Amino acid sequence: MGARGSEVTGMVGLSAEAGCGVMLGTGMAIDGGQGAQVSGVAAVNKIDVPGANPEKVRGQLTEFGLVAEEYGGQTMFVDISAKLGTNVDKLLEAVLLTADAELDLRANPDMDARGATIEARLDKGRGAVATVLVQQGTLHVGDAIVAGTSYGRVRAMLDENGRQMKEATPSTPVQVLGLTSVPTAGDLFLVAPDDRTARQIAEKRQASERAAQLAKRRKVVSLESLKEQFAKSEVDMLNIVIKGDSSGSVEALEDSLMKIDVSEEVGIQVIHRGVGAITQNDVNLASVDKAVIIGFNVRPNKQVAELAEREGVEIKYYSIIYKAIEDIEASLKGMLKPEYEEVTTSHSEIREIFRSSKFGNIAGVMVQDGEVKRGTKCRILRNGVATVNDLEISSLRRFKDDVPSVKEGFEAGINLGTFNDIEIGDVIETYEMRQIERQ
Repeated sequence: MGARGSEVTGMVGLSAEAGCGVMLGTGMAIDGGQGAQVSGVAAVNKIDVPGANPEKVRGQLTEFGLVAEEYGGQTMFVDISAKLGTNVDKLLEAVLLTADAELDLRANPDMDARGATIEARLDKGRGAVATVLVQQGTLHVGDAIVAGTSYGRVRAMLDENGRQMKEATPSTPVQVLGLTSVPTAGDLFLVAPDDRTARQIAEKRQASERAAQLAKRRKVVSLESLKEQFAKSEVDMLNIVIKGDSSGSVEALEDSLMKIDVSEEVGIQVIHRGVGAITQNDVNLASVDKAVIIGFNVRPNKQVAELAEREGVEIKYYSIIYKAIEDIEASLKGMLKPEYEEVTTSHSEIREIFRSSKFGNIAGVMVQDGEVKRGTKCRILRNGVATVNDLEISSLRRFKDDVPSVKEGFEAGINLGTFNDIEIGDVIETYEMRQIERQ
């Protein structure tokens, strides 16, 4: 997100804490801004905290190429306290001065809109939702647009507060509804003359992308057998299918995996990526190409999971990007160490919701498979997407009795503590972490 933001913005505002100094995230933000060659203003925050040392922050930032004006550099630094409001007016003034001196902030609003897709995701009730930034022209409700390989007509536009908008002028970020599919974060969008032209442009781009993917396919392997095949020198490429809860998550995961460099003998090839739950088409593609499916905050339904098991397709689930990187890198190196594996223990469908002033919402469920146990970790699956992770079954009841567990085929009442955002049709998936020995 930071890298895409740097590419489409004209100026970057950098914030560093006067007490903690320059952290890892600050360094990454600086690298993104410098890579995009954009101007910036640095705000040294929390000067009201005891022990704050703004001069130390200035010295640390010189290591990243940001030299304060008082040190002979070109970067404006402002010491502020966001909590107390100290020097916030000076920070705004510095931003305006830098913009006037270094940027040409002009755009033509009287032309067909063009801009960039910042983020995109698949919403259960609204379909494909893309967050776009209008850079030229004016975007209107009803315009036919193309974003990467996606197209459609703008059915509705929402501002940052969720309010309806009829048009978006240059420099305005909006959420766009009406695309037929989820575009890729970072795709440029443009307004087409009509629906037919938009569809033709998108179909041509889809054909080009499909041809490029087919040209890049290589030999296949699964994570568990990678070490053995690596020893036999039979592996040159690990094929991966990535599915995630949003376009930005998928893009970030793919970029991070492609940066893994183990040796010249092995590599990674992403043969497909997409947004939404893992589907039968994903499993079929992975089966043909013997690829590993990586699900980032998404899950398949029961039928798709059974198909994957029958076809011998491995599906790896992650909610932390660094865990996925570590696992894939360890697999490529053939040095998999003992680790904990997530094992799904049950699925329970919510069929009724009972309101309690004392305990909150209680889910009346039917246990579909496995065994639900009190105190186990769980997550909420809504339309195949993991909406919330790291929950815990705080109480489990059969009628009026507290019970330690409920098996498949029985009804139960489940309370998730203070978490109450549940709906009828949601699936409660329980899991536990078991230590396994990697061979």
